Amino acid sequence: MSVDYDSKAYFDKMTQYWNTANYLSVGQLFLRSNPMLKEPLTAADVKVKPIGHWGTIASQNFIYTHLNRVINKYDLNMFYIEGSGHGGQVMVSNSYIDGSYSDIYPEITADEAGMSKLFKQFSFPGGIASHAAPETPGSIHEGGELGYSLSHGVGAIFDNPEVIAAVEIGDGEAETGPLAGSWFSSSFINPVTDGAVLPIINLNGFKIANPTIFNRTSDEDLQKYFEGLGWKPYFVETNLPHGENIDETNVNLAKAMDAAVEDIQAIQKKARETETAETAKRPVWPMIIFRSPKGWTGPQENAKGLPIEGSFRAHQVPLPLSADNMETADEFVKWMESYKPADSFNEDGTIKEEIKSLAPKGDRRMSVNPITNGGLDPKPLDLPDFRDYAVEIKTPGATDAEDMVVWSEWVRDTMKKNPTTFRAFGPDETWSNRIWHIFDTTNRQWSRDIDTPYDEYMAHEGRVIDSQLSEHDDEGWLEGYVLTGRHGFFATYESFGRVVDSMLTQHFKWLRKASEMGWRKQYPSLNFIDSSTVFQQDHNGYTHQDPGMINHLAEKKPEFIREYFPADANTLLATANVAFADYEKINLITTSKHPRPQWFNIDEADQLVNKGLGYIDWASTDQGTEPDIVMASAGVEPTMETLAAINLLHDRFPELKIRYINVVDLLKLRSPKQDPRGLSDKEFNDLFTTDKPVVFAFHGFEDIIRTIFFDRDNKNVHIHGYRENGDITTPFDMRVLNQLDRFDLAKEVVQAVPGMAEQNADFVQEMEDWVAKHNHYIRTEGTDLPEVTNWKWKPLNK
Repeated sequence: MSVDYDSKAYFDKMTQYWNTANYLSVGQLFLRSNPMLKEPLTAADVKVKPIGHWGTIASQNFIYTHLNRVINKYDLNMFYIEGSGHGGQVMVSNSYIDGSYSDIYPEITADEAGMSKLFKQFSFPGGIASHAAPETPGSIHEGGELGYSLSHGVGAIFDNPEVIAAVEIGDGEAETGPLAGSWFSSSFINPVTDGAVLPIINLNGFKIANPTIFNRTSDEDLQKYFEGLGWKPYFVETNLPHGENIDETNVNLAKAMDAAVEDIQAIQKKARETETAETAKRPVWPMIIFRSPKGWTGPQENAKGLPIEGSFRAHQVPLPLSADNMETADEFVKWMESYKPADSFNEDGTIKEEIKSLAPKGDRRMSVNPITNGGLDPKPLDLPDFRDYAVEIKTPGATDAEDMVVWSEWVRDTMKKNPTTFRAFGPDETWSNRIWHIFDTTNRQWSRDIDTPYDEYMAHEGRVIDSQLSEHDDEGWLEGYVLTGRHGFFATYESFGRVVDSMLTQHFKWLRKASEMGWRKQYPSLNFIDSSTVFQQDHNGYTHQDPGMINHLAEKKPEFIREYFPADANTLLATANVAFADYEKINLITTSKHPRPQWFNIDEADQLVNKGLGYIDWASTDQGTEPDIVMASAGVEPTMETLAAINLLHDRFPELKIRYINVVDLLKLRSPKQDPRGLSDKEFNDLFTTDKPVVFAFHGFEDIIRTIFFDRDNKNVHIHGYRENGDITTPFDMRVLNQLDRFDLAKEVVQAVPGMAEQNADFVQEMEDWVAKHNHYIRTEGTDLPEVTNWKWKPLNK
């Protein structure tokens, strides 16, 4: 039987569907029992401390209801992203109506008893969050931190040509820098190979306690603004209180949504019939701006006669109702009854069929669209054999290579083998970070005009998206991409990875909570490449020197975090081979892009990565006996400086028994008490001994190494890492400033080994003289000492 989706009868049903969602949403805020209000409301029925947000709920439910309509009318593959913070009732209520919530959580039955549990669990100890979260069906976006809804939606529709991401954006969220920047996302959507986003600004006028900027902006100016950004806005407005005379608003939003969907379909049809992915330019995509009162359909005034509906006072819990304060109980009941629950629910609390029938069917329900649970067709990466790209190592340190350049050959061929499921993201730094060979097989995706010959490696279709100088959007696109089952990496300058460290925190929290949901499928790991690092900033200076992401991520749950410090190209290849095949992790890979000595053959590199660290025979002189000193390093420059220090020490003290350990997977050093993967005390002691001095050269801040050794037997550790000293200076001087240089390391060894310093004051003075010579030379010549730049590893005479 055909359905007239534009008839008044259909809109009337939609209104009651909306009422149903609103009833369920308000009940979740306040009630723990008596969900149908069949009995007089008592304190035992009400939560002791109702917690949550009301301000955006009715407008979101209205938008969701209309999205259901266009899904049904046009048979759309659409999912919902809730950008407004703390409106979690919306997706819970709507998935409860369409039946998916009870399917996923059978204990929340579709009747009065189940509704009681549904209400009680919301924002309740042991229950569910007050925002869309991993527990929420249909969600890939958690609104705890605002600003990323649109970039997540765009990331999800890359390479998903049939999908529309309906992205609800709160007008408070619209004021954040990341969201403001994400309007430029339209410059990267290819209408042939990608899907579409439909941004819907939920413009209700207020934030927590202030008006919003967009609310005090005229439609005329908003139209100019968004048209200037390349969008076509459709405006819909209702100022009617409490949902009165909703018919006109239904018609107006339906017309706007129909027009937006038809615009999208027309854009895609034209592009796919008359253009190719390579020739398709940026169209003007539609968006919707929906004005409605904040707290729409809720309480209108507080006890002082001040407005609630349509004001900031509707932001959180709009009534002071609680188990300890029942003064507004009658007002609450009246509010709930305004949604005409008798028209929505049967006597037993089940939802009436005519209401449920408005929801899409099967996977067309936004709550169970497969894209929101691991992706439409998730596949593991098909990785080329990393050994085929290895740098040949006959003598350690004899060959120089640029790690990122070598690695980029492997990335290039990973692109070839995974042409629709693997992308690179970054803020205008792919070339600077020397991932050069990626451009042998792909270009940057860019849907605006291309000006040849001034633009290089840019095309309307490509696998690299780095042409927007916004770490937030680049990271948001990658998150949306991996949360929908695809693979990729984000590469940036190490210091400015910190711009998005809170985004990585949110992504980690999502992974952790999702892992507790048995119904959630796995997500590919998020790979974060830090290059242009603290110890190699030839011209950018102190502002570009910050390895703090290492400590930031190390504080998170160890099951989800990996931190790799490959010291050369082969180790980087072996690291990526493991990290890119992994799932449910954030992989932080800190690496170098500059010419560096190459140390490990591919077999050694593979062993180091798989074990996490290892004893390096060719750089050690203890030969299986108890060492006098343990030297360890993690990172490119720390490894080079440690090996140079070993040369200095061995030349002067050939009898000194040195044990050298190279660390790649840093967090493997932690005790199993903190990290299930950590080395046992026996394994740790076998490498680091229980009491011999350890000189540890580390790429980042030193505290993390102190923490690692705190739980171990051997506390005799001397750490040289980044000490927050920097400047516009030479590469080697960065190490000198932080005492990570070979001279300071060698001096530290002599001072750490009992009895050596007293007998070798001349050596200590010699190391200090080298530092003084270095300081004079760079200030005279502007470059590093030839003895440093021309240094090569000298094999040890054991």
